[in-house]
Amino acid sequence: MARVLPRRELLQALLAMSAARGLRAQNASGVSLDSLLSLFDFETEAHTRISHGAWERISGGAADEITLRWNREAYDKIRLKPRILVDVSKLDTRVTLFGQEMSFPILLAPTGGQRFIHPGGEVEAVRGAAAADATYVISSSASMKVDDIARAAAKPVWFQLYVQKDRGFTRDLVQRAEDSGCRALCVTVDSPTFGARNREDRAKSELPERELPNLQGKDYLDPSLTWKDIDWLRGFARRPVLLKGVLNPDDADSAVREGVAGIIVSNHGARNLDTVPATIDALPLVVEKVAGRVPVIVDGGIRRGTDVVKALGMGAAAVQIGRPYLWGLGVAGADGVARVVRILRKEFELAMALMGRPTLKSIDRSVIW
Repeated sequence: MARVLPRRELLQALLAMSAARGLRAQNASGVSLDSLLSLFDFETEAHTRISHGAWERISGGAADEITLRWNREAYDKIRLKPRILVDVSKLDTRVTLFGQEMSFPILLAPTGGQRFIHPGGEVEAVRGAAAADATYVISSSASMKVDDIARAAAKPVWFQLYVQKDRGFTRDLVQRAEDSGCRALCVTVDSPTFGARNREDRAKSELPERELPNLQGKDYLDPSLTWKDIDWLRGFARRPVLLKGVLNPDDADSAVREGVAGIIVSNHGARNLDTVPATIDALPLVVEKVAGRVPVIVDGGIRRGTDVVKALGMGAAAVQIGRPYLWGLGVAGADGVARVVRILRKEFELAMALMGRPTLKSIDRSVIW
């Protein structure tokens, strides 16, 4: 028969277990990850750990950073409309995109320069994503080859592609990404050139030169890119092709008519053209135009689980986060990335329960006040 512990011994055992958990969460960076309770906590902590030059690069937007502010403020202005007395004892957060079932509708958006933030760079980030059971989108501007990053991934990955001036190089890159296991191609279409990134440019001298093995030269953006190039890409790609950087509903309609598999509503993290709308403001118009023909994903400004509910309520099939997981990477490498994703996932589940919405299907426009 099992021995029943006296109250004092039981309390001591519980305290010891709690201390052990704290030690496990304390990683090499010296930070107790259990003490960071929100994505904003990670932002504050990361600011003390990431170099000034790298911080300005990942935090800055274009020009006066008006769209950068709008991306966040727009979510704050949206109010939710919960329902009561709904059985939320079991929540189902699964979503299937392009034949791939995901445990929850949160992906890690493509971001470059991750070795400025952590020596392990993208490999560390993709390991953190896998630990949290999240899909990671590899960036063309990664500091490592797409093959090496994909090989380090224990979970499915996607690839973000710039159609570069050298089409032969681009074709080879796509084939390498596909051969290394990338499940989808997210083609950036909002960047014929870079935006006026004043904040980043002021701090550029503080950062060393970095290798860009997936890009050919510094002048890799192609301002001549048109719909015919998307058709060219679809002609040989073996994976679903999504267009990333869509804001205009008419462009979304054209994309579907051209046969793309999905749309990503994005303003490039507010790093290209300032004073375009916040992505959550553009989302409903794009969703209406697409009319369910292909999945629509949205990124930009998502910091809370309630933001995920709002995006899904306005028609997104899933969301992507960028800067928040970079904060996690800067604080604690893979452990930090995983912790950021888990926090957002848990907040999303809490919001679903409190909203009376036990499934993703039950999150529709009626969640918005």
